[in-house]
Amino acid sequence: MPHFTVHIREETLDGTVEAPLIRALTDAVGSVFGAGFARLVGVDLIGVPQHRRGVGGVPSDAHGPHVTLSMREAAYHLAEVPDAPARLVAATTDALAGVLGEGVRGQVIVTIAGVPDGRTGVAGAVA
Repeated sequence: MPHFTVHIREETLDGTVEAPLIRALTDAVGSVFGAGFARLVGVDLIGVPQHRRGVGGVPSDAHGPHVTLSMREAAYHLAEVPDAPARLVAATTDALAGVLGEGVRGQVIVTIAGVPDGRTGVAGAVA
């Protein structure tokens, strides 16, 4: 199951952006792997108060979200989905800019994490 964890400024989560952001991130995965795959996407939006984010050892005013997409490593190497990691980074960044505005694009950090087979579980069993 593809899973996004988005660390974003708490002040950005104002009750109007959550649903569009969740939809846009889900659609980003669907744009790379197909619409049927999108139904498997999970998204967690985690608010970080402004004074709790820092860069270079000092608090930062940057709004830039830090996004981690994790899913099975094998999905990133499917022959029918060439360049999946690069496409996911681009689609994820486009999704965030589409919802939050183009001004955030240059601050978005996307990490693509691959989980080896046998290292995830659902309902207490390795999946």
